[in-house]
Amino acid sequence: MAKSGRAPRATRSTAKPTRTAESSAARATTKSPPYNRALVAPALAKVRALCHALPDVIERPSHGAPAFLTGKRAFAYFHDNHHGDGRLAVWCAAPDGAQAMLIDTSPERYFLPPYVAHLGWIGVRLDRKPSWREIAAVLEAAHQTRHRPPRPRKASAKLTARRRR
Repeated sequence: MAKSGRAPRATRSTAKPTRTAESSAARATTKSPPYNRALVAPALAKVRALCHALPDVIERPSHGAPAFLTGKRAFAYFHDNHHGDGRLAVWCAAPDGAQAMLIDTSPERYFLPPYVAHLGWIGVRLDRKPSWREIAAVLEAAHQTRHRPPRPRKASAKLTARRRR
């Protein structure tokens, strides 16, 4: 016992707990998707081609998935079995009113994507024999929804003064 009559404090170990192979493997296992994995590469290639055909589009990874942006604003994400949901899909921004219309008319193709559905986004399934013309139209509408054309530059003060003369 210490001089004060109390037991000494237990000290914390500064070493981080080690992960066992068993716990890491359990965490890493995700449900295998119900679709053929051979669909992923061609679907991503088609989505890339459709997106890059639109003006001012860049692609970058975001949260582990390919994201397509116009300026700094994302308009589409390609997801392969996102968190084990069993879907090969593209999530797109949708114009006002399009989300409800698409889901009501074709619920087997369209769904409400997690995290962004409340913003009016739509999920399009690519693992159920998609119509690529329809997907092109959805991506184009998403791009138009999020695209802001560059603003014209303001004339400098010198140029404005010259015009006044």
